[in-house]
Order: sequence, then structure tokens, then C-alpha cells
Amino acid sequence: MSILATYIHDIKPSATLALASKAKELKDQGIDILSLAVGEPDFDTFDNIKAAAIEAIKAGKTKYTAVEGIPELKKAIQSAYKNRAHFDLSNIIVATGAKQAIYNALMATINEGDEVIIPSPYWVSYPDMVKIARGTPVLVECTDETNFKITPKQLRESITAKTKWLFLNSPSNPTGMKYSEEELKQLVEVLSEHKNIYVLSDDIYEELSYEDKPYSLIDFADKIQDRVLVINGVSKSYSMTGWRIGYALGPKDLINAMSIIQSQSTSNPCSISQYAALEALNGTQEFLKDSILQFKRKRDLAHKLLNEVEGIECKKSEGAFYLFPKCQSFVGKKTPDGRVIHNDHDFSGYLLEEAKVVVVPGSAFGAEGYFRLSYATSEEVIIEAVKRINSALIKIK
Repeated sequence: MSILATYIHDIKPSATLALASKAKELKDQGIDILSLAVGEPDFDTFDNIKAAAIEAIKAGKTKYTAVEGIPELKKAIQSAYKNRAHFDLSNIIVATGAKQAIYNALMATINEGDEVIIPSPYWVSYPDMVKIARGTPVLVECTDETNFKITPKQLRESITAKTKWLFLNSPSNPTGMKYSEEELKQLVEVLSEHKNIYVLSDDIYEELSYEDKPYSLIDFADKIQDRVLVINGVSKSYSMTGWRIGYALGPKDLINAMSIIQSQSTSNPCSISQYAALEALNGTQEFLKDSILQFKRKRDLAHKLLNEVEGIECKKSEGAFYLFPKCQSFVGKKTPDGRVIHNDHDFSGYLLEEAKVVVVPGSAFGAEGYFRLSYATSEEVIIEAVKRINSALIKIK
């Protein structure tokens, strides 16, 4: 008899983390690999944030904190949302990354058979976290015709008596697309008709938004605020992925339940990281403007170069640091050694072998025929990577 739980066989390792690990392994072997798979900024954590962490260590702030986070950090989070919605400190929890906050929410709310509506393409971890919580992911295919976003009609048709949650991620990983004010208002109207459905608004890329102002569902959720859980954190905007600090704002009873889950698993987030996050939120924000300008320039460069590659179609993203090009035209064709490219996995594998470029197949995000590319790297790497991709794809017949 196996010691493993039966459900574990349905859970897949994170495709993005696996590819990042593969890229590092090849680099360590001396192979010239260019990775466009990593979902983190390419600049270091800012000096004022690192200094705050060092000061926290010197001040002896190295002990357990309250499970739900230090009050100072919760107040900073509260202040960040003061002009958008009212949250008491009891409506806020700090977790070991935004991923843990989402996981805790699911573990605190899902009963076996409960359904979670997830627009596809989706962040790779959503469906598997739902499965771990014994829920059922309901994947709603969103095409490039709607910029990969769920429509009110699709949402209404996906709701059943078992629906517990709707997940929204804007700007999106993997597509970089974001919901407009009108689109969010229309979704709220549908949700207001159903009193038992909660919404998880994953806003982790909110600060990394180009052109138009970014909106969150919480900005228009007066009718349903008691059923909205906002997820955010410092990982992406402040280049603090390794510090592992995320947070959630939502109904008090849900936050309390998440705190119970957290108290019996990880307990409090790292005390030092919390003080670093406090500085991130309360300190100067000037560097964010420069970061956004840099990412926008890299996006424009990568978008232009990719659309010059024959057979590749690529929409311009609106936020985050990803592009989601279409590679369907290469499916069914053959590589120089005669192998057939059956799907986007084969396509991505070919780019790794032939071009020495790492990208993530779209099927990892629930979208066959696409691939995700991160432009959170130098302009030199972007130029060279697309050059290699083009050279490799010319050889496909």
C-alpha cells in the first residue's frame, strides 16, 4: 500500500519553476542558455528595503510575530487601500507569499465537490491548489478575441449550485492583459445576482501596469465587497520574490479562518521579511516609475521583434512582464531531423534544443498553441533570444 494520498497523483509540479530549474541546470553544465521563463524582475531588491531588513536584524526583531503579521505592516497595507475600500486591520493577513494566502483561502473554504471558476489561460498553480483543497476547477476558455479575459456571458454560463469561487488575475500571468473598468463592472453585476459566490482578485502585478490606470475588482465591488478577497504582495513590484511576503484583504470571518490554517502550518511569515516589506510600502516609490518605464521599453522591443518572426503572432501585453505569442502555425510541421511538432510542448522543447532559449508552453497555463515569454531581462538578452528563435524556426518545414 502506498503512503501517498490518492489525490497527489493529480497534482503537477509548477511548470514555470521546473523550467527555471532546467535552465539553471544546463547553464551549470556550461551550455549557453537564455531563459525567458522566469517570472521575477531582473533587478535587485532596492537598497532602502535591504537596509530596513538589516536594521531589523540589528534591533533583534528576529522572534515570532503575530500569526497574521506585524501590526505596522498591516497598517501600511490598510493605508495602501484607504482610497479604494475600507478594511479594518482584522480584515488583513500577511502570509509567506501571495501563493500561501491563496492556498490558505482555499483550504479554509473548499468542501469536496465545490467548484472554482478559473478563466483560462491561468496562472499554473490555480487548478492544482483547488484540487489539493478537494475542490473542482472549472476552466473557462478565454480566447485572444477577448484578450484572454472572461466575459459576463461566460461567467453566467459557468455558474452552478456548486460554485464557491471565481478567480480573477489582472494584469494576468501569463498573458499580461488586464480588465478595464467597464469589464469589471459587468462582472460585478453578474456576481451580484449570486449571493454565495466569492471572488479572489489576484492583483500581484497591479503596480506593473502600462498605458491606462490599473483597476482591481475591489474598486467597483460595493455590492459584493463582503465576498471579495484581494491578494497582493511585494514580490513583483519591489523585486522581492525571495523574501516571501504576500497579503490578503477580505471578510473578517474568512481572514480569521485563513489565520487558523496559517497558525497550524507555517505560523507567522519571516519577521525580517515583514520589516523589509514595511519599508517597501512606506518608503520612497520613485523607483517604481523607472521600473515601469524599463519594463514598458522591453515589452515594446520584444513585441516588435517577435511579430517580425514568420509564423509567430503576438498581442501587446498591458501589464506584468510577459508576452503570450501564438505558435499554432508550427504544429504539424517537422524539425530539421524529421521530428513532428505535435503541440506547444514539442515547440518549446525544440526552442530549448535548437535555439538554447527557454520559454514556457502555453498548455501549462491551459492554452494550447501558445507560449509564455518573460521580458524581465536585459534588452541584449531579448534581442539575442528572439534572433535565436527566428533562426531555429526558419529550419522548420
